[in-house]
Amino acid sequence: MRLRDVELRKSLEAERGLFIAEGEKVIRRAVATGYPIRSVLTTPRWLPGLAGVLGDATVYLVPPDVMEGIAGFTVHRGALASMARVELPAVRDLLAGGGDRPPRRVVVLEDLVDHGNVGAVFRCAAALGVDAVVLSPRCADPLYRRSIKVSMGAVFAVPYARMTDWHHGLAELRDAGFQTLALTPDQTAAPLDGVAMGERVALLLGSEGDGLSSRWLHAADQAVCIPMSPQAMALGVDSLNVVAAAAIACHGLVGQVGDRRESR
Repeated sequence: MRLRDVELRKSLEAERGLFIAEGEKVIRRAVATGYPIRSVLTTPRWLPGLAGVLGDATVYLVPPDVMEGIAGFTVHRGALASMARVELPAVRDLLAGGGDRPPRRVVVLEDLVDHGNVGAVFRCAAALGVDAVVLSPRCADPLYRRSIKVSMGAVFAVPYARMTDWHHGLAELRDAGFQTLALTPDQTAAPLDGVAMGERVALLLGSEGDGLSSRWLHAADQAVCIPMSPQAMALGVDSLNVVAAAAIACHGLVGQVGDRRESR
């Protein structure tokens, strides 16, 4: 049951360099992107589906009721794997990229503390073609079990890095040649779909409650919004939750790259 204590798990996972992946599909995606399996807890029903990915990992095979008792929750996808973390790149290295295709469209998350929201944003980023994600120092862990589960393994598909300095974090993006756009519910900001975007753009998304900090909002190159309909505004609906906003904004962010390529 101690595995359900968020603070304890964050401490243990960071210290020992491990995380928990749940379900065959997620485990396979983690292995395919270079995360080694340490051990697996599963039941006889789900073991055949893990064939080919277990390698030399220790396998603990137990009845379903024992598995639930150990995990502290119902494991709907039949398997839990203890995975070894890999070292994250520095932000400057992530932004520099490698090979012929450095990242051009990046999402930056400031202090999102809900693990499910972080996982959902990664899923949006992967689905819509965002190249990378940058996290502020206090952002929730993408490799927390719920983040991985909500993202359906997308946290393994999108490269990411974590800032070490929130105060000067945007300067690092600017030094790498990124135009920074701060997404805000303020309807006086420029509509996102009307902004002229450069070759490299970073979209800033703020925390679930307060949105972007005033420092980041003012330090960004431009504040942008997703226009709300007059009917919605009349009903007092003046904003979207961070995941819905991320999906719409990522679509607009990446869409301009496609439009520019087609016009050449």
